[in-house]
Amino acid sequence: MGGLLKRKTTSSSSPLFLAFFFLIFLERSLSVALELDHSKYSQVSSLRLERIQRHLDKINKPAVMTIQSPDGDIIDCIHKRKQPALDHPLLKSHKIQKVPPEMPKVKTAKAEEVKRDYYSGTSSNKEERAVINSGSAWQIWHQNKTRCPMGTVPIRRSTVHDVLRAKSLYHFGKKQSRMGLARRTDAPDVVSGNGHEHAIAYTGTSQEVYGARATINVWDPSIQVANEFSLSQVWILSGSFDGSDLNSIEAGWQVSPELYGDSRPRLFTYWTSDSYQATGCYNLLCSGFVQTNSKIAIGAAISPVSLVSGSQFDITILIWKDPKLGNWWMGFGDNTLVGYWPSELFTHLAGHATMVEWGGEVVNSRTNGAHTSTQMGSGHFAEDGFGKASYFRNLELVDSDNSLTTVQDISTLAENTNCYNIKSSYNNEWGTHFYFGGPGNNPRCP
Repeated sequence: MGGLLKRKTTSSSSPLFLAFFFLIFLERSLSVALELDHSKYSQVSSLRLERIQRHLDKINKPAVMTIQSPDGDIIDCIHKRKQPALDHPLLKSHKIQKVPPEMPKVKTAKAEEVKRDYYSGTSSNKEERAVINSGSAWQIWHQNKTRCPMGTVPIRRSTVHDVLRAKSLYHFGKKQSRMGLARRTDAPDVVSGNGHEHAIAYTGTSQEVYGARATINVWDPSIQVANEFSLSQVWILSGSFDGSDLNSIEAGWQVSPELYGDSRPRLFTYWTSDSYQATGCYNLLCSGFVQTNSKIAIGAAISPVSLVSGSQFDITILIWKDPKLGNWWMGFGDNTLVGYWPSELFTHLAGHATMVEWGGEVVNSRTNGAHTSTQMGSGHFAEDGFGKASYFRNLELVDSDNSLTTVQDISTLAENTNCYNIKSSYNNEWGTHFYFGGPGNNPRCP
């Protein structure tokens, strides 16, 4: 037996020896590959890393509890009074609003009555029944059944890698400045020639608006290159659209590999009071937005998502000005209050909005000289309709009486309908609604 054992050892030593060196080679190859993928990170100076860490220390507040999300996110439960918002110079003496805001009144049929019609089978519209049966999208970090304690708010932790993916520390968490570029006067937030393309619906500029609501189905569009994004959102706007004082409040879902490091759709917010120059940011990446909810994490991934010719999952976004204290509140889903933008942050929006936009936006960086293949919405054109195209349904405005009314008159715009387009309509169940989106690069969009 000893000889047999010896012969087995001897006969297998050579393959084991080769396997050992193969593993070493593979490990080194992987290390080289990682170094190539993150070569710009390995060349970061210690001084820059120190600056980044100081910035992260400002926005990543000490956590009462930390939750590891299944998708890799770290959610920190931060005491409400320690959140980043209150670091803003204009909010040093701000008291977090404890009095619940006055919810907008509904002038149209109550949603509960409409749902009863769906379930009883009296609705003839298969689209609405399909959405009701599918349900609403929620957030991935909820899957482990852990929640932040009362008195805290969940904040997605930012990392050094998050900052290094941005063009610079200054640009981290900010949209591209839109100053000095030609604007369409009929759709002021749409900029031609800066690489951003849209398919939007919008109101006129002559009315006073105090908020808006819409329901959006959620998709996971493919993104061609890391510095491009695809989003579906609501814009609340006021100010000079061709100057430096545009005020904007925004919310919806977006896919942005540069901002989040993956291709998952995520709930996001944005604000600016100076045309995206120095003020404002995405989510809670700077001071400003005051979060009050302990269950919703802004910037966290949304799940599940809609499937082509399958279940449709959507989210409802409501933004409105509280007539009691004047702050702009955000509601998510079934009237869940997320938080608010204090009126002190704004100039024109300290009063009211003058325009609302709903729709999609992508970045077209024209890699290799061709139009991007980054998808808007589902990647399908508007004419493909329910189950394939992305939609906004039940578009509503909040008037000076703090009442929600169905939008009666909207305009639509898409810069290049061969790449992305939009088609609006109206029916009793979905009110004013539209389908939009597209694949980007295709034979008609080279």
